[in-house]
Amino acid sequence: QVHLSESGGGLVQSGGSLRLSCAASGIPFSNPGLGWFRQAPGKEREFVACISGSGAITYYADSVKGRFTIFRYKAKNTMFLQMDNLRPEDTAVYFCAQARGMIATRQINEYDYWGQGTHVTVSS
Repeated sequence: QVHLSESGGGLVQSGGSLRLSCAASGIPFSNPGLGWFRQAPGKEREFVACISGSGAITYYADSVKGRFTIFRYKAKNTMFLQMDNLRPEDTAVYFCAQARGMIATRQINEYDYWGQGTHVTVSS
């Protein structure tokens, strides 16, 4: 049984930083593609960032490019999202997800497993 668990969310002032973590267990194959998505109140879940199984390829949403960094420690099946220069519009529940394959993908329907989410609130 695949299990993903996020941590690291919280309340931060505009311009501040947070680092989200995602720990994965029960993964059916080595080094799957992983991604971060977020969902703000009243809005649909949206792509934030993703990373390939090798860690060599990453993609970001335009809204976070240059402020967020995704990386992973393959040996520990752990993924991170370093979020800097946070803005009030980054406020959302952040979810980590495991892709069906090893590629980095922005497509939400290519992710089979999801964590429960961690709340991020950015005050102005």
